[in-house]
Amino acid sequence: MSELSAFKNFCRLLADESGRIIRKYYRTPLAVETKSDASPVTIADRAAEERMRELIEKEFPDHGIMGEEFGASNPEAEYQWVLDPIDGTKSFVCGVPLFGTLIALAKKGQPLLGLIHQPILNERLIGDNVTAELNGNPIGVRDCRDLSSAILLSTDHLDFGKYRTQAGFEALIRKVAYYRTWGDCYGYSLVAAGFADIMIDPVMNLWDLMALIPIIRGAGGQITDYRGHDPVKGDSIVATAGPLHDEVIKILNSVG
Repeated sequence: MSELSAFKNFCRLLADESGRIIRKYYRTPLAVETKSDASPVTIADRAAEERMRELIEKEFPDHGIMGEEFGASNPEAEYQWVLDPIDGTKSFVCGVPLFGTLIALAKKGQPLLGLIHQPILNERLIGDNVTAELNGNPIGVRDCRDLSSAILLSTDHLDFGKYRTQAGFEALIRKVAYYRTWGDCYGYSLVAAGFADIMIDPVMNLWDLMALIPIIRGAGGQITDYRGHDPVKGDSIVATAGPLHDEVIKILNSVG
């Protein structure tokens, strides 16, 4: 078995273990805390990340870990696991299955593998920059070449006015066939699997974005930051089925 295949299998184990914990808490009465950045967090977020960190530290003690809930350990390591136990906690606490667990493995700062796991719908996407699969079956973006037939997704409509230029995003909305807020990581899984064409988040953290990159690339799509630059160095994400990417970036940044 190649090293990459072994890492993929371990990613699947992390998804299985974290998913087991998350399902236990889904649609149950939970205390919801508000973090310093005003985002919510629950025992499910923390317990899932704790379990994944425990497994990584046992299997790969020389690797580093960056997690949303518990920060960085061994940050100088060549290999880094980047974890978001529940991306979309607001949906999770509302009982809406448009959230997921994000798991990435990076080498020297570049993402090798990404995994999105939706434990309620039992959907697991994994990508390695070259290929992508959903529950073991190959997937790819659709061949959408005209904005008038594109499906556009985002997480929070109001974030565009807070962090970018609302007018640019509104201009894009007017050009597409459908616009929906099926967001957080689930929106990116829909683009990768060929059910949507554009997914945009105007503000992102490292743990939000690293897993998305190998999946979108592996599915044949394009992924950059809001300005069209390297997503690894960015603080935002624009993912598309491919041919529309440059036009989407231009519209987002040319109005206002």
